[in-house]
Amino acid sequence: MKKLLLLINPNAGKSGYRTGLGEVLMNFHRAGFATTVVFTDKRGDAPRIVAEQAEGYDRVVCVGGDGTLGETVSGLMALSSRPTLGYIPMGTTNDCAATLGLSHDPVLASRTAAAGRPIPLDVGRFNAESYFTYVAAFGAFTEVSYQTPQDQKNALGKFAYFLDGVSRLPNLTHRWARVEYDGGVIEDDFIFCSVTNSRSVAGLIHLKDEVGVSLSDGLFEVLLVRTPESVLQLGAIVADIVGNRFDSGYVSLLRCRQVRFTLRDAVSWTLDGEDGGSHADVLCENIHQAVQIVVNREV
Repeated sequence: MKKLLLLINPNAGKSGYRTGLGEVLMNFHRAGFATTVVFTDKRGDAPRIVAEQAEGYDRVVCVGGDGTLGETVSGLMALSSRPTLGYIPMGTTNDCAATLGLSHDPVLASRTAAAGRPIPLDVGRFNAESYFTYVAAFGAFTEVSYQTPQDQKNALGKFAYFLDGVSRLPNLTHRWARVEYDGGVIEDDFIFCSVTNSRSVAGLIHLKDEVGVSLSDGLFEVLLVRTPESVLQLGAIVADIVGNRFDSGYVSLLRCRQVRFTLRDAVSWTLDGEDGGSHADVLCENIHQAVQIVVNREV
């Protein structure tokens, strides 16, 4: 019988892992897996558990939000032989689930995790020592995901991010940065920069199909938002981002295999919605098709 490691973050979302847990385990059993269940207690548990225990398993399935998925992937990257990955989304925004077409119903998601088909997934490496699954970013709104209290996220969902983000607008700061990417260089003042492998970021930024996002093409999508000169201009910038218009001069979208940010001072970064620490020099590298993740459709 095949072996499956089920990693559960009990604090994600509204602790919804309890819903249908018996059916989830039965779906794995029917797919021919003997399942071992492990719970995380705190941030940092998932990568350690996966790195220490997952070798020898055929599949690792994580239950939690995008941060849990990112930590699980970080653990897989420490292994020389990586089991396939399944994901049962239980977070607040679940950007990765939206991009991968995974159900927010845990029973339905478990059917995919048990019997779906694996596809290759690029993974981002952040300054050689860290990894991210779908986003590394700094600037406006990036601190919201890890500074908003979990109980507020659970109660209000995506609206919690909006409320917290709006409260920060009066203190919006801009940062000068040198951005080097696949042979090109941009230097400017920015209020937001992100490196993504996703169609959705924080439930607020959605890249349309015509942008051509692929999760396994070896390329990042890099969004650069320059500093507006007025509140009205800020509104126009937001409209450009929502409308996927990247030729206004204030919003740029690059596609590249690696990108380096050099800033005058260290700034706070977020990695997959979690605190990524403060850095003034950051290199993001695309690790092409580093893991196999189980889905039920082409993405």
